[in-house]
Amino acid sequence: MTLTDLARRATASDSGAGAESASAGTARDLCPAPVAGADAAASRSTGREADGPAVASFVLGLVGLLVFNLLLGPTAIVMALLALARRTRRRGRALLGLALGVADLVVLAVLVTGNGTIAWDFGG
Repeated sequence: MTLTDLARRATASDSGAGAESASAGTARDLCPAPVAGADAAASRSTGREADGPAVASFVLGLVGLLVFNLLLGPTAIVMALLALARRTRRRGRALLGLALGVADLVVLAVLVTGNGTIAWDFGG
């Protein structure tokens, strides 16, 4: 809807009705109906913004299985929860990042109870 269409509608409603209905019609005509494409674009951009944390949580969780369990595990969990809260399009990847972050903490707990240290020990 263009500005000239709005002006025509306002003029038509002013000439054909009383003062009260004309002002109500003009206010109604000045607020255009929401465009369906705008809502889709807004949700699409929200999904894109949340895709980064979903992928980051997956990568951090995967790397955290080998190194820096104490740091990368909780970070992967937080990033996955952020991505899920923002309704990411990569929901599976965010859930995998969440699971890997929890697995990081489980590996950390096993290492601490088994060796008494936070380090891998492949030697005898």
